[in-house]
Amino acid sequence: MYINLLELDYIQKIYIIILSLFIGSFLNVVALRIPKGESIVSPPSRCTSCGHRLGWLDLIPVLSFVFLRGRCRYCGDRVSPFYAVFELLALIGAWILYDHFGMNWEFPVGFFYICVLLVITITDLKYMRIPDKIVFPSMGAMLLLRLLIHPLPYWQYILGFFAGGLLLLLIALVSRGGMGGGDVKLFAFIGLSIGLYQMLLGFFFACLLGSIFGLIFIRLGIYKRKSPIPFGPYIAMGCFVAYLWGTQLWEMYAAVF
Repeated sequence: MYINLLELDYIQKIYIIILSLFIGSFLNVVALRIPKGESIVSPPSRCTSCGHRLGWLDLIPVLSFVFLRGRCRYCGDRVSPFYAVFELLALIGAWILYDHFGMNWEFPVGFFYICVLLVITITDLKYMRIPDKIVFPSMGAMLLLRLLIHPLPYWQYILGFFAGGLLLLLIALVSRGGMGGGDVKLFAFIGLSIGLYQMLLGFFFACLLGSIFGLIFIRLGIYKRKSPIPFGPYIAMGCFVAYLWGTQLWEMYAAVF
């Protein structure tokens, strides 16, 4: 009895779907509890409206939200789609990574990187914060990973770490509060994760996306002029693109100019 390559691919994809959805559910817990100083283990998940402890049927990623039609099974109040959306984003990110890298050693590194970006996106949208309790442990974990798995030379990650932090620190000082300290530390983590050139490209994309969506949201009345805007989601989007396709984009730029 043997498993051919096609069957192995299907097995790996099913494994990725299930694992990424449950990890996405856990990331919601991490992002929503850590900024409030709460444990990610206790108490168990409860309905935010009635306080009823949720059973396993209520906690199946995405499917529970769909089957219960976005409502609590106990009190009937609406459940925010926020949770299901980020579970799906974890799945989409893992799927793109698998398509890009296959099941090699860079895949778990890349998925950890995406998980951190998703967590800071949630914390920035919810609390307008990128907590040190998330960024600093992530730096330590990524340092260990990059010592073992490094498709780029070590100097790329080292320079990316220092350049990312110093670049954002300089902008924060010049803007006098226009850039938060969490963004500074996050870009140091990003530089350590993806290297110098991809980090710079990610910064460019983040600024571009932040400017475009910021103007759109101001025109729609969602944000007011000079009101603080969470930059974390745009950092996540821009640096995700830079991580996966940054090398090709730099080569295209060099070929043109």
